[in-house]
Amino acid sequence: MKKLKHVGSYGLVLKDNKILLIKKKGGPYDGKLDLPGGTIEYGETPKVALARELKEEVGITPMDYELFDGNSVNVSWTHNEEFEDITHIGFFYLIKSFEGDIKESNAIDSVNDDSMGAQFYDIDSLTSDMLSSIASLEISKIKNSVDI
Repeated sequence: MKKLKHVGSYGLVLKDNKILLIKKKGGPYDGKLDLPGGTIEYGETPKVALARELKEEVGITPMDYELFDGNSVNVSWTHNEEFEDITHIGFFYLIKSFEGDIKESNAIDSVNDDSMGAQFYDIDSLTSDMLSSIASLEISKIKNSVDI
């Protein structure tokens, strides 16, 4: 069994009681809805990673945003016939404004390796079985602390 860490930056884009989510392709969250964002690459700050990931996955550039939360979950899955236990650590930014058009569909390629596109979902209709575990955790916090 491998024990791994994954560290990423994620955007919380809220509008009219809805949240922007991507549909995941591959990885431990395959087929789930997840927050847009992803891995902080070597040499990047969490903010730089956030801007790059939102552009790649969703097609938007965050303009006004602030740190909302930092949190983690443990995720287990089998990858290439080997069991992996991953601590998934995230920096979560509340996006107040952005530029660009949201990509509702997205091709998987060498730049975008896991987002099949994004759309807004009614935050009250989302259930934990529809969501990645880290998205589920943050959406619960949003419901309790942010005017949507």
